[in-house]
Amino acid sequence: MKISQDELAQVLGLTFQQVQKYERGTNRVSASMLVRIAAKLQTTVGSLVGEDVVAEQDVAMLTALSTPGAIDLLRAYGQATPKGRKAILNVARTLVEPDETADVA
Repeated sequence: MKISQDELAQVLGLTFQQVQKYERGTNRVSASMLVRIAAKLQTTVGSLVGEDVVAEQDVAMLTALSTPGAIDLLRAYGQATPKGRKAILNVARTLVEPDETADVA
């Protein structure tokens, strides 16, 4: 949502300067004000403080782990010796990387 500092200040009942201080980190923002700002910007408090990025990473990781066989592979990797882990990674990388020596039709 695009909104100027002045517009945000007006809807929150603040001065433009106060919003500017919040954005620059000069003044601290109370929890209740964060909730109000998030509501006006139609977002979450988490997205304002950078926590949604972690959530997106968690979703990507859970999606990868839901692939059939992923948990079995992870268990095998955890039980392998350091040399075995290196071998598992090398095999996995070989299987997912394009073969540079293959003939291109």
